[in-house]
Amino acid sequence: MKAFFRHWGLVNRHRYHVWVNGIHCGIGWHCFFHDLSKFHPTEFLTSVRHYHGMHSPVYEERLKNDYFSFICQHHSKRNKHHWEYWTDFFQGHLIAMSMPWIYATEYVCDMLSASYCYDPKGFTPEKTLNYFLARCDHYYISSGTKEYITWCLTRYRDMGFAGLKKKDTKKAYAEIASRHPRVEIFSALAPVGTLPPRVEEFIMPKSQREKES
Repeated sequence: MKAFFRHWGLVNRHRYHVWVNGIHCGIGWHCFFHDLSKFHPTEFLTSVRHYHGMHSPVYEERLKNDYFSFICQHHSKRNKHHWEYWTDFFQGHLIAMSMPWIYATEYVCDMLSASYCYDPKGFTPEKTLNYFLARCDHYYISSGTKEYITWCLTRYRDMGFAGLKKKDTKKAYAEIASRHPRVEIFSALAPVGTLPPRVEEFIMPKSQREKES
């Protein structure tokens, strides 16, 4: 029961900070509706079951479910601020479309909020930028979207929200988009490192666990 209320509080804190970040970026009304799918039973109840508090329950679910996440499948294809929403498969190729300005900007607000909510005491202006740069090379995200997000997070590191005014981000987005294709095709996977060990207690069938105990 504690996990239920803690996750409920975490989701609402996260949504609140995304909304505040969105106000700074000129998309406050748009961000008011951020992540409503997290209250759907498929996402909420599974997240409660895998609640951790210091990072996303998606990570815990993957370790306990042979790396497959029902939370992620439900969430990323219902929320346009996730780059996964803008990916598709065609004849063995992965197709990535550039995220429109408003959703790419919401993604920035989302990452800043998540960085703060999961570690408020350790949050610094450059933390989210470093997180993104350490992982974006294995994201199937268009080069234009990647450059725009990097630009936004760098501006936040250097100038705070004063550097993310709507007129500035829209201008930067247009300039970056003009230099990159709208759609890019990935013909090969780009894995990073090795997968973390699974939690065998959850993978092993209950009957087998009882037999071996």
